[in-house]
Amino acid sequence: MLQIRPNCECCNVDLPPDSALARICSFECTFCATCTEGILEGKCPNCGGELVRRPIRPVAALEKNPASTERVFKSTGCTRAA
Repeated sequence: MLQIRPNCECCNVDLPPDSALARICSFECTFCATCTEGILEGKCPNCGGELVRRPIRPVAALEKNPASTERVFKSTGCTRAA
């Protein structure tokens, strides 16, 4: 099941479960649209995979399967994907 992480790994901006600005790779690394379209150029800096819009889980489903509260933040910041 998708973790739905709460923040951008690059800039640490909050990305609530209903955010249309969240982007993920196939490993569920999570970034905001600004970082994705800017410095990351659409590629995950961790695996090099494509970053796509994260699906929004319906509210009723969030009650049974809540979003993750674990924040992932790279203190060294993001770099352009290889």
